[in-house]
Amino acid sequence: MKGQPTADVIEHIRDIPIYQKSLAQGYFPLLDKPEIAREFPDNWMTPRLAAALETGEAEFVLSTGTNHARMQLIRPPYFLLRSYYELWRAHPDIAGTWNSGCRRVSLTTVLATEHVARVNAARRRVEPGPVPTLDDRWLDERTCYLNLRLDPALWDREDVVRMLEEVDRARSSHPGGQYHLDCSGYHLAHLVRKAEAWGLLGSFAAPASIIHAYEYTPLNVRRFLRKHFACPVVDLFGSTELGYLYFSDRNGRYWPHLDGMSVELLPVAPGSTIHQLIVTSVRNPYMPLVRYRSGDCVRTVDGTPDPEAITEFCGRVKELLNTPYGPVSQGDLDRCVAEVSDQVFLHQLHLTGDTEATLLLTTFTGEPLDTAEAALLRQRTSELTSRHCRVEHRSHIPVGRSGKYAWLVTHDS
Repeated sequence: MKGQPTADVIEHIRDIPIYQKSLAQGYFPLLDKPEIAREFPDNWMTPRLAAALETGEAEFVLSTGTNHARMQLIRPPYFLLRSYYELWRAHPDIAGTWNSGCRRVSLTTVLATEHVARVNAARRRVEPGPVPTLDDRWLDERTCYLNLRLDPALWDREDVVRMLEEVDRARSSHPGGQYHLDCSGYHLAHLVRKAEAWGLLGSFAAPASIIHAYEYTPLNVRRFLRKHFACPVVDLFGSTELGYLYFSDRNGRYWPHLDGMSVELLPVAPGSTIHQLIVTSVRNPYMPLVRYRSGDCVRTVDGTPDPEAITEFCGRVKELLNTPYGPVSQGDLDRCVAEVSDQVFLHQLHLTGDTEATLLLTTFTGEPLDTAEAALLRQRTSELTSRHCRVEHRSHIPVGRSGKYAWLVTHDS
């Protein structure tokens, strides 16, 4: 039966309480986040897991919660980091410099920085300080985190100078002066714009590669990064609970990285060519997930549910916009915007009623779009969303509490 686990997977889950009903009935329904949390950790506890927790081979952690409510998990120490490193060691555009020992500098949400500081404080059995020092922000000997503010648009000159100095310190530890810049694409674009505005780009040491891996990266942001950096700019797709599942090469093509995993795609609505990602994974031996609904949306090259043909990770299921012609994803609006103008940096669709919406946008230059581009964008957005849309320029669109930008804002938000 489609989507049901193989005999090898069943051997991994045979003793886990949460799966006993499914094993008995021979059918595994989709596994959602609330079900994972139900009766946690008892619903996951086995003698093997209890022993691993006792010896430290497994540990309790919380997801960072940047896309959903924070979720408690059980996994091996450094599970996600090892998933990163395994992928980078084999990546066609990254492997050479990564295997030479260069360091990784991470520029993403402040929640991620605070998570690293908490992990370090717990390891040392001390309370984390209110502002993490650089020593607090090293996750291991190769990885440090830079960001100390919620909204990157509010970084001041002192913030930018500090981060560029920390980048240079990490880079200078490598014999060839190389480092990997791991980022949210939005955060890096903000840093480049601010460094350029304050005459600091000459102090921005060039990375060996750029990896954006924490959220959807708009097409215009990808273009902007490729314009400013000569190195490979690649995307990784994954999650805290799963590790990394797909990676792009420097040309934008996605490739699977499904060691210990399988994927199925289900339409988000009858007839839709947007699919939701369903993952079965035994990569984490202490919390294997069977038919787990990750909440992510994808499109394939021909609209069919073929996991080998994914061309785009286009947002979250819970953020789809329903229209008379079917659901619209974050990726659909992003493509619409990018086709009209490559100058749009941030954009956010505010629904102002059942039939109206306002598209707020900022630009890389800080200047409004010209009249013709604004009119065309208004027309294309209206056609896509089946709403009467206005387009309004802004000098600042605030980041969300998670440190990420919501593409869709409803009157209930």
